[in-house]
Amino acid sequence: MQKNALTQEQTLRQRTMLTPLQIQEIRILEYPTLELEQRIERELEENPGLDSGSEDEMDTVQEEDFQEQDDALQNDDFDLNDYISDDETPDYMYRTNNTSPDDKQEEIPFSVGQSFQEQLLQQLGMLRLTEQEQLIAKYVIGNIDEDGYLRRTPEQLVDDLMFRANVEVSDEQMSKIISMIQNSFEPAGVAAIDLQQCLLLQLKRKQQSDIVKLTTEIIENKYKEFAAHHYQKIMERYSLSADQIKEVIAEVKKLNPKPGNTYSSDIYQNTAIVPDFLIEVSGNQISISLNNANIPELRVNKEFNEMLQTYQAQPTHTKQEKEAISFIKDRIDSARWFIDAIKQRNETLLRTMQTIVDMQRPFFLEGDEALLKPLILKDVAERTGYDVSTISRVGNSKFAQTPYGIFPLRYFFSESMTSDEGEEVATRAIKNALQEIIDHEDKQHPLNDDELVEKLSERGYVIARRTIAKYRHLLNIPVARLRKSI
Repeated sequence: MQKNALTQEQTLRQRTMLTPLQIQEIRILEYPTLELEQRIERELEENPGLDSGSEDEMDTVQEEDFQEQDDALQNDDFDLNDYISDDETPDYMYRTNNTSPDDKQEEIPFSVGQSFQEQLLQQLGMLRLTEQEQLIAKYVIGNIDEDGYLRRTPEQLVDDLMFRANVEVSDEQMSKIISMIQNSFEPAGVAAIDLQQCLLLQLKRKQQSDIVKLTTEIIENKYKEFAAHHYQKIMERYSLSADQIKEVIAEVKKLNPKPGNTYSSDIYQNTAIVPDFLIEVSGNQISISLNNANIPELRVNKEFNEMLQTYQAQPTHTKQEKEAISFIKDRIDSARWFIDAIKQRNETLLRTMQTIVDMQRPFFLEGDEALLKPLILKDVAERTGYDVSTISRVGNSKFAQTPYGIFPLRYFFSESMTSDEGEEVATRAIKNALQEIIDHEDKQHPLNDDELVEKLSERGYVIARRTIAKYRHLLNIPVARLRKSI
Protein backbone atom coordinates (compact mmCIF):
# COMPACT_ATOMS: atom_id res chain seq x y z
CA MET A 1 0.00 0.00 0.00
CA GLN A 2 1.48 3.31 -1.11
CA LYS A 3 1.48 6.10 1.42
CA ASN A 4 0.82 9.70 0.48
CA ALA A 5 4.10 11.58 0.30
CA LEU A 6 4.54 15.21 1.27
CA THR A 7 6.05 17.26 -1.50
CA GLN A 8 7.17 20.85 -1.89
CA GLU A 9 6.76 22.90 -4.99
CA GLN A 10 7.40 26.52 -5.91
CA THR A 11 4.81 28.61 -7.69
CA LEU A 12 5.22 32.05 -9.21
CA ARG A 13 2.27 34.29 -8.49
CA GLN A 14 1.83 37.94 -9.36
CA ARG A 15 0.22 40.09 -6.69
CA THR A 16 -0.31 43.82 -6.34
CA MET A 17 1.09 44.99 -3.01
CA LEU A 18 0.46 48.52 -1.81
CA THR A 19 2.95 50.14 0.53
CA PRO A 20 1.67 51.92 3.66
CA LEU A 21 2.47 55.24 1.97
CA GLN A 22 0.42 54.34 -1.10
CA ILE A 23 -2.53 53.29 1.06
CA GLN A 24 -2.26 56.52 3.02
CA GLU A 25 -2.10 58.59 -0.16
CA ILE A 26 -5.20 56.88 -1.56
CA ARG A 27 -7.20 57.50 1.59
CA ILE A 28 -6.09 61.12 1.93
CA LEU A 29 -6.85 61.75 -1.75
CA GLU A 30 -10.49 60.82 -1.12
CA TYR A 31 -10.96 63.28 1.76
CA PRO A 32 -12.90 66.47 1.01
CA THR A 33 -11.56 69.63 2.65
CA LEU A 34 -13.46 69.36 5.94
CA GLU A 35 -12.52 65.73 6.49
CA LEU A 36 -8.91 66.47 5.61
CA GLU A 37 -8.80 69.21 8.27
CA GLN A 38 -10.09 66.73 10.86
CA ARG A 39 -7.67 64.03 9.68
CA ILE A 40 -4.73 66.44 10.06
CA GLU A 41 -5.88 67.47 13.55
CA ARG A 42 -6.06 63.82 14.57
CA GLU A 43 -2.60 63.10 13.15
CA LEU A 44 -1.13 66.09 14.99
CA GLU A 45 -2.61 64.78 18.24
CA GLU A 46 -1.46 61.19 17.74
CA ASN A 47 2.00 61.73 16.26
CA PRO A 48 4.38 63.89 18.33
CA GLY A 49 6.83 63.75 15.45
CA LEU A 50 4.50 65.90 13.34
CA ASP A 51 4.21 69.62 13.92
CA SER A 52 2.40 72.55 12.32
CA GLY A 53 3.57 76.06 11.62
CA SER A 54 6.08 77.85 9.44
CA GLU A 55 9.41 76.40 8.42
CA ASP A 56 11.49 79.16 10.01
CA GLU A 57 14.93 78.23 11.26
CA MET A 58 14.99 75.19 8.98
CA ASP A 59 12.56 73.23 11.17
CA THR A 60 11.74 70.68 8.51
CA VAL A 61 13.92 67.60 8.23
CA GLN A 62 15.81 67.61 4.98
CA GLU A 63 15.88 64.35 3.07
CA GLU A 64 19.69 64.10 3.07
CA ASP A 65 19.95 64.87 6.81
CA PHE A 66 17.46 62.16 7.68
CA GLN A 67 19.25 59.69 5.42
CA GLU A 68 22.60 60.44 7.10
CA GLN A 69 21.13 59.78 10.54
CA ASP A 70 19.43 56.62 9.36
CA ASP A 71 22.65 55.28 7.80
CA ALA A 72 24.64 56.08 10.94
CA LEU A 73 22.18 54.21 13.11
CA GLN A 74 22.19 51.24 10.76
CA ASN A 75 25.99 51.08 11.06
CA ASP A 76 25.92 51.31 14.85
CA ASP A 77 26.80 48.31 16.99
CA PHE A 78 23.23 47.18 17.54
CA ASP A 79 20.19 45.95 15.63
CA LEU A 80 16.64 46.70 16.77
CA ASN A 81 15.72 43.05 16.42
CA ASP A 82 18.60 42.10 18.73
CA TYR A 83 17.68 44.15 21.75
CA ILE A 84 13.86 44.09 21.64
CA SER A 85 12.24 40.70 22.11
CA ASP A 86 8.54 40.08 21.43
CA ASP A 87 7.51 40.35 25.08
CA GLU A 88 9.60 43.48 25.67
CA THR A 89 8.25 45.51 22.77
CA PRO A 90 7.04 48.82 24.18
CA ASP A 91 3.42 49.86 23.63
CA TYR A 92 4.31 52.67 21.26
CA MET A 93 5.66 50.17 18.76
CA TYR A 94 2.09 48.92 18.25
CA ARG A 95 0.67 52.38 17.64
CA THR A 96 2.37 53.14 14.36
CA ASN A 97 0.46 55.80 12.46
CA ASN A 98 1.44 54.22 9.17
CA THR A 99 -1.33 51.67 9.37
CA SER A 100 -3.75 52.03 12.25
CA PRO A 101 -5.43 55.43 12.45
CA ASP A 102 -7.41 55.04 9.24
CA ASP A 103 -8.47 51.44 9.72
CA LYS A 104 -12.28 51.66 9.79
CA GLN A 105 -12.19 54.94 11.70
CA GLU A 106 -14.04 57.11 9.22
CA GLU A 107 -15.44 60.21 10.87
CA ILE A 108 -18.70 61.89 9.88
CA PRO A 109 -17.78 65.49 9.16
CA PHE A 110 -21.12 66.84 10.32
CA SER A 111 -23.02 65.97 13.45
CA VAL A 112 -26.12 68.11 13.66
CA GLY A 113 -29.42 67.25 15.34
CA GLN A 114 -30.87 63.79 15.87
CA SER A 115 -31.40 61.01 13.39
CA PHE A 116 -34.87 59.79 12.48
CA GLN A 117 -34.40 56.60 14.52
CA GLU A 118 -33.28 58.61 17.54
CA GLN A 119 -36.39 60.77 17.30
CA LEU A 120 -38.62 57.69 17.34
CA LEU A 121 -36.75 56.11 20.26
CA GLN A 122 -37.06 59.36 22.19
CA GLN A 123 -40.84 59.25 21.75
CA LEU A 124 -40.83 55.61 22.86
CA GLY A 125 -39.29 56.67 26.16
CA MET A 126 -42.36 58.79 26.92
CA LEU A 127 -44.73 55.82 26.91
CA ARG A 128 -45.51 53.45 29.76
CA LEU A 129 -44.71 50.03 28.41
CA THR A 130 -43.70 46.74 29.89
CA GLU A 131 -40.15 45.51 29.38
CA GLN A 132 -41.28 43.13 26.64
CA GLU A 133 -43.34 45.82 24.91
CA GLN A 134 -40.29 48.10 24.99
CA LEU A 135 -38.24 45.35 23.36
CA ILE A 136 -40.85 44.79 20.65
CA ALA A 137 -41.24 48.51 19.97
CA LYS A 138 -37.48 49.04 19.67
CA TYR A 139 -37.29 46.18 17.21
CA VAL A 140 -40.13 47.63 15.15
CA ILE A 141 -38.46 51.07 15.13
CA GLY A 142 -35.20 49.46 14.04
CA ASN A 143 -36.99 48.07 10.98
CA ILE A 144 -38.48 51.41 9.91
CA ASP A 145 -36.56 52.66 6.87
CA GLU A 146 -35.31 56.19 6.23
CA ASP A 147 -38.52 57.11 4.37
CA GLY A 148 -40.56 56.19 7.46
CA TYR A 149 -42.04 52.92 6.18
CA LEU A 150 -42.20 49.52 7.86
CA ARG A 151 -41.58 47.16 4.98
CA ARG A 152 -41.92 43.92 6.97
CA THR A 153 -45.17 42.29 8.04
CA PRO A 154 -46.01 41.59 11.71
CA GLU A 155 -45.58 37.88 11.04
CA GLN A 156 -42.09 38.41 9.65
CA LEU A 157 -41.09 40.56 12.61
CA VAL A 158 -42.40 37.91 15.03
CA ASP A 159 -40.27 35.28 13.29
CA ASP A 160 -37.23 37.58 13.37
CA LEU A 161 -37.53 38.13 17.11
CA MET A 162 -37.83 34.42 17.71
CA PHE A 163 -34.83 33.39 15.62
CA ARG A 164 -32.53 36.34 16.30
CA ALA A 165 -33.32 37.28 19.89
CA ASN A 166 -35.05 34.10 21.12
CA VAL A 167 -38.04 36.24 22.17
CA GLU A 168 -41.48 34.72 21.70
CA VAL A 169 -44.14 37.23 20.71
CA SER A 170 -47.63 36.67 19.37
CA ASP A 171 -48.87 38.22 16.13
CA GLU A 172 -51.45 40.14 18.15
CA GLN A 173 -48.81 41.69 20.41
CA MET A 174 -46.73 42.72 17.44
CA SER A 175 -49.71 44.24 15.61
CA LYS A 176 -50.69 46.13 18.77
CA ILE A 177 -47.24 47.73 19.07
CA ILE A 178 -47.13 48.61 15.36
CA SER A 179 -50.59 50.18 15.61
CA MET A 180 -49.49 52.21 18.65
CA ILE A 181 -46.51 53.61 16.73
CA GLN A 182 -48.64 54.35 13.66
CA ASN A 183 -51.34 56.19 15.61
CA SER A 184 -49.36 58.09 18.24
CA PHE A 185 -45.82 58.73 16.98
CA GLU A 186 -44.68 61.76 15.05
CA PRO A 187 -44.49 62.36 12.17
CA ALA A 188 -47.95 61.21 11.11
CA GLY A 189 -47.76 58.31 8.67
CA VAL A 190 -44.70 56.69 10.21
CA ALA A 191 -44.50 52.86 10.21
CA ALA A 192 -47.00 52.55 7.34
CA ILE A 193 -46.63 49.45 5.20
CA ASP A 194 -47.29 51.31 1.93
CA LEU A 195 -48.17 54.74 0.54
CA GLN A 196 -51.92 54.17 0.78
CA GLN A 197 -51.75 53.44 4.51
CA CYS A 198 -49.30 56.33 4.98
CA LEU A 199 -51.80 58.79 3.48
CA LEU A 200 -54.70 57.34 5.48
CA LEU A 201 -52.77 57.60 8.75
CA GLN A 202 -52.10 61.28 8.05
CA LEU A 203 -55.71 61.99 7.05
CA LYS A 204 -56.91 60.31 10.24
CA ARG A 205 -55.06 62.88 12.38
CA LYS A 206 -56.38 65.90 10.48
CA GLN A 207 -59.47 67.85 11.49
CA GLN A 208 -62.33 65.87 9.99
CA SER A 209 -63.81 68.40 7.58
CA ASP A 210 -66.03 67.33 4.69
CA ILE A 211 -63.16 67.43 2.22
CA VAL A 212 -60.90 65.39 4.54
CA LYS A 213 -63.63 62.77 4.95
CA LEU A 214 -64.17 62.62 1.19
CA THR A 215 -60.44 62.35 0.55
CA THR A 216 -60.18 59.55 3.12
CA GLU A 217 -62.98 57.60 1.47
CA ILE A 218 -61.43 57.96 -1.99
CA ILE A 219 -57.95 56.93 -0.81
CA GLU A 220 -59.41 54.01 1.13
CA ASN A 221 -61.72 52.66 -1.59
CA LYS A 222 -60.47 54.07 -4.90
CA TYR A 223 -56.73 54.36 -4.31
CA LYS A 224 -55.64 52.59 -7.49
CA GLU A 225 -57.83 54.81 -9.66
CA PHE A 226 -56.62 57.92 -7.85
CA ALA A 227 -52.94 56.91 -8.15
CA ALA A 228 -53.45 56.27 -11.89
CA HIS A 229 -55.05 59.72 -12.30
CA HIS A 230 -58.34 58.19 -13.46
CA TYR A 231 -60.20 61.11 -11.97
CA GLN A 232 -63.18 60.85 -14.33
CA LYS A 233 -64.11 57.42 -12.92
CA ILE A 234 -63.88 58.78 -9.36
CA MET A 235 -66.02 61.79 -10.27
CA GLU A 236 -68.69 59.51 -11.73
CA ARG A 237 -68.58 57.12 -8.76
CA TYR A 238 -69.03 59.87 -6.15
CA SER A 239 -70.94 62.36 -8.33
CA LEU A 240 -68.24 64.99 -7.93
CA SER A 241 -67.67 68.18 -9.84
CA ALA A 242 -64.28 69.16 -11.31
CA ASP A 243 -63.79 71.66 -8.47
CA GLN A 244 -64.43 68.98 -5.84
CA ILE A 245 -61.94 66.52 -7.29
CA LYS A 246 -59.39 69.36 -7.47
CA GLU A 247 -59.95 69.95 -3.74
CA VAL A 248 -59.31 66.26 -3.07
CA ILE A 249 -56.11 66.39 -5.12
CA ALA A 250 -55.01 69.52 -3.26
CA GLU A 251 -55.68 67.81 0.09
CA VAL A 252 -53.55 64.81 -0.87
CA LYS A 253 -50.72 67.10 -2.01
CA LYS A 254 -50.58 68.51 1.53
CA LEU A 255 -49.64 65.05 2.84
CA ASN A 256 -46.07 63.76 3.10
CA PRO A 257 -45.40 60.60 1.05
CA LYS A 258 -42.10 60.09 2.92
CA PRO A 259 -42.64 61.03 6.58
CA GLY A 260 -39.13 59.90 7.52
CA ASN A 261 -37.67 62.78 5.50
CA THR A 262 -39.27 65.21 7.92
CA TYR A 263 -36.33 64.59 10.25
CA SER A 264 -33.56 63.24 8.06
CA SER A 265 -33.63 66.24 5.74
CA ASP A 266 -33.59 68.67 8.66
CA ILE A 267 -30.33 67.22 9.94
CA TYR A 268 -28.29 68.39 6.99
CA GLN A 269 -30.34 71.17 5.42
CA ASN A 270 -28.41 73.90 7.25
CA THR A 271 -25.00 72.34 6.62
CA ALA A 272 -22.88 74.60 4.43
CA ILE A 273 -20.91 73.04 1.60
CA VAL A 274 -17.21 73.75 1.90
CA PRO A 275 -15.67 73.91 -1.59
CA ASP A 276 -12.38 72.13 -2.22
CA PHE A 277 -11.44 74.31 -5.21
CA LEU A 278 -11.68 78.06 -5.68
CA ILE A 279 -12.00 79.09 -9.31
CA GLU A 280 -11.82 82.73 -10.35
CA VAL A 281 -12.39 84.17 -13.81
CA SER A 282 -10.93 87.48 -15.00
CA GLY A 283 -11.53 88.12 -18.67
CA ASN A 284 -10.09 85.10 -20.46
CA GLN A 285 -7.93 84.10 -17.51
CA ILE A 286 -9.07 81.27 -15.20
CA SER A 287 -7.19 80.72 -11.95
CA ILE A 288 -7.50 77.64 -9.76
CA SER A 289 -6.51 77.23 -6.12
CA LEU A 290 -7.19 74.78 -3.32
CA ASN A 291 -9.31 75.91 -0.40
CA ASN A 292 -6.54 75.33 2.16
CA ALA A 293 -7.14 78.39 4.34
CA ASN A 294 -7.80 76.29 7.44
CA ILE A 295 -5.21 73.60 6.72
CA PRO A 296 -1.98 74.20 8.65
CA GLU A 297 1.49 73.97 7.17
CA LEU A 298 2.99 70.67 8.27
CA ARG A 299 6.59 69.87 9.17
CA VAL A 300 8.56 67.33 11.14
CA ASN A 301 8.92 68.25 14.80
CA LYS A 302 12.15 70.20 15.30
CA GLU A 303 12.75 68.83 18.81
CA PHE A 304 12.45 65.25 17.59
CA ASN A 305 14.99 65.95 14.90
CA GLU A 306 17.43 67.48 17.41
CA MET A 307 16.93 64.58 19.83
CA LEU A 308 17.73 62.11 17.08
CA GLN A 309 20.91 64.04 16.21
CA THR A 310 21.93 64.07 19.88
CA TYR A 311 21.46 60.33 20.29
CA GLN A 312 23.25 59.64 17.03
CA ALA A 313 26.29 61.62 18.19
CA GLN A 314 26.74 59.36 21.21
CA PRO A 315 29.28 56.50 20.76
CA THR A 316 27.21 53.92 22.67
CA HIS A 317 23.58 53.57 23.68
CA THR A 318 21.74 51.97 26.57
CA LYS A 319 18.70 49.79 25.98
CA GLN A 320 16.39 52.65 26.93
CA GLU A 321 18.18 55.00 24.54
CA LYS A 322 17.87 52.48 21.75
CA GLU A 323 14.13 52.25 22.39
CA ALA A 324 13.93 56.03 22.35
CA ILE A 325 15.84 56.18 19.06
CA SER A 326 13.52 53.60 17.54
CA PHE A 327 10.47 55.54 18.71
CA ILE A 328 11.78 58.88 17.40
CA LYS A 329 12.70 57.37 14.03
CA ASP A 330 9.28 55.78 13.76
CA ARG A 331 7.48 59.05 14.53
CA ILE A 332 9.64 61.10 12.14
CA ASP A 333 9.19 58.53 9.40
CA SER A 334 5.43 58.53 9.91
CA ALA A 335 5.35 62.35 9.87
CA ARG A 336 7.32 62.50 6.63
CA TRP A 337 5.01 59.95 5.04
CA PHE A 338 1.96 61.95 6.08
CA ILE A 339 3.42 65.23 4.76
CA ASP A 340 4.28 63.55 1.45
CA ALA A 341 0.74 62.17 1.18
CA ILE A 342 -0.75 65.65 1.69
CA LYS A 343 1.58 67.13 -0.93
CA GLN A 344 0.72 64.34 -3.36
CA ARG A 345 -3.00 64.94 -2.76
CA ASN A 346 -2.70 68.66 -3.47
CA GLU A 347 -0.71 68.05 -6.65
CA THR A 348 -3.20 65.44 -7.91
CA LEU A 349 -6.23 67.60 -7.13
CA LEU A 350 -4.82 70.69 -8.83
CA ARG A 351 -3.67 68.79 -11.91
CA THR A 352 -7.05 67.08 -12.26
CA MET A 353 -9.04 70.29 -11.75
CA GLN A 354 -6.82 72.14 -14.23
CA THR A 355 -7.55 69.47 -16.83
CA ILE A 356 -11.30 69.69 -16.20
CA VAL A 357 -11.17 73.47 -16.56
CA ASP A 358 -9.16 73.19 -19.78
CA MET A 359 -11.62 70.71 -21.26
CA GLN A 360 -14.70 72.66 -20.14
CA ARG A 361 -13.20 76.12 -20.67
CA PRO A 362 -16.25 77.64 -22.45
CA PHE A 363 -18.45 76.84 -19.44
CA PHE A 364 -16.02 78.33 -16.92
CA LEU A 365 -15.78 81.52 -18.99
CA GLU A 366 -19.54 81.96 -19.52
CA GLY A 367 -21.28 79.84 -16.89
CA ASP A 368 -23.78 78.52 -19.45
CA GLU A 369 -24.65 74.86 -18.81
CA ALA A 370 -25.33 74.38 -22.52
CA LEU A 371 -21.60 74.91 -23.12
CA LEU A 372 -20.61 71.81 -21.14
CA LYS A 373 -19.01 69.29 -23.46
CA PRO A 374 -19.24 65.49 -23.19
CA LEU A 375 -16.63 64.40 -20.66
CA ILE A 376 -15.96 61.11 -18.93
CA LEU A 377 -13.40 60.02 -16.34
CA LYS A 378 -11.29 58.27 -18.97
CA ASP A 379 -10.84 61.54 -20.89
CA VAL A 380 -9.39 63.29 -17.84
CA ALA A 381 -7.28 60.24 -16.94
CA GLU A 382 -5.67 60.22 -20.38
CA ARG A 383 -4.85 63.94 -20.22
CA THR A 384 -3.43 63.83 -16.67
CA GLY A 385 -1.68 60.48 -16.90
CA TYR A 386 -3.49 59.27 -13.79
CA ASP A 387 -5.52 56.08 -13.47
CA VAL A 388 -9.30 56.31 -13.93
CA SER A 389 -9.75 55.20 -10.32
CA THR A 390 -7.64 58.18 -9.19
CA ILE A 391 -9.83 60.61 -11.14
CA SER A 392 -12.89 58.96 -9.63
CA ARG A 393 -11.49 59.48 -6.11
CA VAL A 394 -10.77 63.14 -6.86
CA GLY A 395 -14.30 63.68 -8.13
CA ASN A 396 -15.95 61.93 -5.22
CA SER A 397 -17.53 64.28 -2.62
CA LYS A 398 -15.58 67.31 -3.79
CA PHE A 399 -16.92 70.71 -4.84
CA ALA A 400 -15.65 73.66 -6.87
CA GLN A 401 -16.60 77.25 -6.15
CA THR A 402 -17.02 79.21 -9.38
CA PRO A 403 -18.37 82.70 -10.16
CA TYR A 404 -21.63 80.96 -11.10
CA GLY A 405 -22.10 78.93 -7.93
CA ILE A 406 -20.71 75.87 -6.15
CA PHE A 407 -20.79 72.65 -8.17
CA PRO A 408 -19.85 69.06 -7.36
CA LEU A 409 -17.03 67.89 -9.60
CA ARG A 410 -19.26 65.20 -11.10
CA TYR A 411 -21.37 68.06 -12.54
CA PHE A 412 -18.67 68.65 -15.15
CA PHE A 413 -18.82 65.05 -16.40
CA SER A 414 -21.40 63.83 -18.87
CA GLU A 415 -21.69 61.06 -21.43
CA SER A 416 -22.34 61.95 -25.04
CA MET A 417 -24.70 61.20 -27.90
CA THR A 418 -24.45 62.12 -31.55
CA SER A 419 -26.88 64.63 -33.02
CA ASP A 420 -28.42 64.33 -36.49
CA GLU A 421 -25.60 66.56 -37.74
CA GLY A 422 -22.96 64.12 -36.45
CA GLU A 423 -21.92 66.38 -33.57
CA GLU A 424 -21.30 64.95 -30.11
CA VAL A 425 -23.76 66.35 -27.58
CA ALA A 426 -23.61 65.93 -23.80
CA THR A 427 -26.50 63.88 -22.45
CA ARG A 428 -27.01 66.65 -19.90
CA ALA A 429 -28.06 68.98 -22.73
CA ILE A 430 -30.55 66.38 -23.97
CA LYS A 431 -31.99 65.93 -20.48
CA ASN A 432 -32.33 69.69 -20.13
CA ALA A 433 -34.14 69.85 -23.47
CA LEU A 434 -36.45 67.02 -22.39
CA GLN A 435 -37.19 68.75 -19.09
CA GLU A 436 -37.93 72.02 -20.89
CA ILE A 437 -40.31 70.35 -23.36
CA ILE A 438 -42.25 68.65 -20.55
CA ASP A 439 -42.35 71.84 -18.47
CA HIS A 440 -44.06 73.67 -21.34
CA GLU A 441 -46.40 70.89 -22.51
CA ASP A 442 -50.19 71.12 -22.28
CA LYS A 443 -50.89 69.42 -18.95
CA GLN A 444 -54.39 68.48 -20.07
CA HIS A 445 -52.85 66.62 -23.01
CA PRO A 446 -49.30 65.68 -21.91
CA LEU A 447 -46.87 64.28 -24.47
CA ASN A 448 -46.26 60.55 -24.52
CA ASP A 449 -42.79 59.13 -25.14
CA ASP A 450 -43.30 58.81 -28.90
CA GLU A 451 -44.28 62.46 -29.10
CA LEU A 452 -41.28 63.42 -26.97
CA VAL A 453 -39.05 61.57 -29.45
CA GLU A 454 -40.47 63.75 -32.23
CA LYS A 455 -40.04 66.97 -30.24
CA LEU A 456 -36.40 66.18 -29.47
CA SER A 457 -35.82 65.18 -33.08
CA GLU A 458 -36.99 68.65 -34.11
CA ARG A 459 -34.17 70.03 -31.95
CA GLY A 460 -31.61 67.79 -33.62
CA TYR A 461 -31.50 65.04 -30.97
CA VAL A 462 -32.19 61.62 -32.49
CA ILE A 463 -33.07 59.40 -29.54
CA ALA A 464 -34.83 56.06 -29.20
CA ARG A 465 -38.08 55.80 -27.27
CA ARG A 466 -36.50 53.58 -24.61
CA THR A 467 -33.83 56.26 -24.04
CA ILE A 468 -36.60 58.81 -23.42
CA ALA A 469 -38.07 56.49 -20.81
CA LYS A 470 -34.64 56.11 -19.19
CA TYR A 471 -34.08 59.88 -19.04
CA ARG A 472 -37.58 60.46 -17.66
CA HIS A 473 -36.81 58.01 -14.88
CA LEU A 474 -33.50 59.76 -14.09
CA LEU A 475 -35.29 63.12 -13.99
CA ASN A 476 -38.13 61.72 -11.83
CA ILE A 477 -40.70 62.57 -14.52
CA PRO A 478 -43.73 60.24 -14.56
CA VAL A 479 -45.41 58.86 -17.70
CA ALA A 480 -47.85 61.04 -19.63
CA ARG A 481 -51.06 59.86 -17.96
CA LEU A 482 -49.65 60.61 -14.52
CA ARG A 483 -48.71 64.13 -15.62
CA LYS A 484 -52.23 64.87 -16.75
CA SER A 485 -54.15 67.49 -14.82
CA ILE A 486 -57.77 68.55 -14.97
